[in-house]
Amino acid sequence: MILSRYERMIARRYLLPGRGEGFIFLVAGISLVAVMLGVAALIIVMSVMNGFRAELFEKIVGLNGHAVVQGYGGRLPDWRDILKEAKATPGVTSATPLIEQPLLGNYQGRVEAVLVRGMTVQDIRTNETLKGKVLAGSLAALTPNAGKIAIGARLAENLGVSVGGRLSIINPAGRTTPFGTVPREISYDVAAIFEVGVYEYDKAFIIMPMEDAQTLLLLGDVVGMIEVETVNADRVQTILQPLAEKVTGRAVVTDWRQMNASLFEALAVERVAMFVVLSIIVLVAVFNILSSLIMLVRAKTRDIAILRTMGASRSGLVKIFMTVGITIGTLGMVAGLALGFTFLFFRQAIVNAIQFVTGQNLWDPSIRFLTELPSKPDPFEIVGICVMALVFSFLATLYPAFKAANTDPVQVLRYE
Repeated sequence: MILSRYERMIARRYLLPGRGEGFIFLVAGISLVAVMLGVAALIIVMSVMNGFRAELFEKIVGLNGHAVVQGYGGRLPDWRDILKEAKATPGVTSATPLIEQPLLGNYQGRVEAVLVRGMTVQDIRTNETLKGKVLAGSLAALTPNAGKIAIGARLAENLGVSVGGRLSIINPAGRTTPFGTVPREISYDVAAIFEVGVYEYDKAFIIMPMEDAQTLLLLGDVVGMIEVETVNADRVQTILQPLAEKVTGRAVVTDWRQMNASLFEALAVERVAMFVVLSIIVLVAVFNILSSLIMLVRAKTRDIAILRTMGASRSGLVKIFMTVGITIGTLGMVAGLALGFTFLFFRQAIVNAIQFVTGQNLWDPSIRFLTELPSKPDPFEIVGICVMALVFSFLATLYPAFKAANTDPVQVLRYE
């Protein structure tokens, strides 16, 4: 939409307050602020929702892989054969044996439910989710038969244990005696404390070498499952279909969607719902632009009539008023982008400040799963939000612009 020199001049004058037009300018300013808040709210919420999904996916998949081949009854006797078949499957990048069992942890009389996870030493030291997440100690100390373990930070807090402390793990399935089953209890030195960032993991996980887990659980040369990673997490079901057919009757292949179906489906539904609800804010802001333009047209009826008698075309008047409305929408959109990205950059500081002022815990990791407010802006979503705001602003200008263009100068100037 190209404007002539006089059209640009008039549009610029209409954007600034004239004598006796302060109220119209106030309504236009409110419209701009409303668009800004709507765009900012959409960007913040969608980025946080994307961050939730990305963080949960990264940490859950980082510890559990894209899928697991799990034996019936939690035991996989012929795991070496299945491991070879998994590694030979096209699209599989890695496959590692794994043991996972819920047990009890005891430290100086304090008992907590724990999830013992036996991993190969190589997997412990190269796992991207664990690397860089160690708060104290070192994962390098975890070697087979060394009697050392790594535990989650929340579990360490609950038990009051630190690096160097001796933690006992109780396995109810112990040895059988004439007086009944005696639980098996083995003590381990805490060699490292880690914080993955997912509350459920940090409050329960105990990592140990796979050989130590086999000894603790009396498994012998048996593992519980095989963790599998593929070239594409979204195509994991298709990639592992041949493997699932080969292990039928011996094991079950479960991918990350099935293991966390309720969580990721809830996030997807909430994401769509929040987008729809917050889009209404932008729509309300657009109605403010519509009302301010209608008021402007009524206030400028005499000016419009004079312009028409001086030769101004209908299309020129349409362009003038459309430019005014679209300019308000564009400025609001740009301000919304700035506000949204500013909030996202300082998001955790803002949450902490609100918690300090109100005295309320707004970010309880036991409810939110993650220890910090995540964020992952999606460029395509942000472009879509900006386009939506501009389209709504454009549509809001149509009625006032054509109303101004259809003004009859004869009727307006008859009594002047």
